[in-house]
Amino acid sequence: MLDLPDLPASRESVEAERAHRKRQLAIAFRIFARYRFDEGIAGHLTARDPEFPDRFWVNPYAVHFSRIKVSDLLLIDELGHVIEGERRTNKAAFWIHSSVHHARPDVVAVAHAHTIHGRAFATLNKLLDPIVQESCAFYRDHVLFDAYQGLVLERTEGQAIAKKLGDKRAAILRHHGLLTVGRSVEEAAWWFIAMDRACQMQLLADATGGPRVMTDEEAAVAHRQFGNAGMARHSFQVLADLVAEQEPDVLD
Repeated sequence: MLDLPDLPASRESVEAERAHRKRQLAIAFRIFARYRFDEGIAGHLTARDPEFPDRFWVNPYAVHFSRIKVSDLLLIDELGHVIEGERRTNKAAFWIHSSVHHARPDVVAVAHAHTIHGRAFATLNKLLDPIVQESCAFYRDHVLFDAYQGLVLERTEGQAIAKKLGDKRAAILRHHGLLTVGRSVEEAAWWFIAMDRACQMQLLADATGGPRVMTDEEAAVAHRQFGNAGMARHSFQVLADLVAEQEPDVLD
């Protein structure tokens, strides 16, 4: 379940908050590119608009994560129409993200991509085990969506994913990939990075014959320490500062 304390202070205006979310969203795509989370035209991150909560900002269709700028982002309404922006959108992105945003008014951002380790783990039909402290960010805080019907091209499947997610911060989509949410762009993006790495660590550990699983008490402590919003935002910002310095065109 997403934690409520330690939230960032409200910015002085809706316009300032919108600009912040768009900057962080564009930077998140550049970070995902560095982690090689791209897979052709697949993958999308969204940020709810602070003025119009039924609308969200998203990456345009068929633009590589490493090239996305603030000015490329599209504003999509509740019907899937592009309100702002010059490019087309990804229909699968709309059905998944609009359903999650609608079901979770507490969520500002949603991240989904088709990563190597995330997809490999998604074939195993199971949840992550608490085997390392960082993995415990998802201890009792993620779900397995165990239905698969191909590309998410219908509202009903997006709604099914949102319903299964419930109040948790992440989902493993069987035969598909990972999905994370957050009360900020920073959180959603960092939880995605952390979850993909948790999948990689468990795949490696399982290949050795079986890692030790932490006790409930150990996992609960690690969840409090590694699953809080402040750690997620600070961890994201370390990466964001590098992108802003090394790739300043992201803010164009």
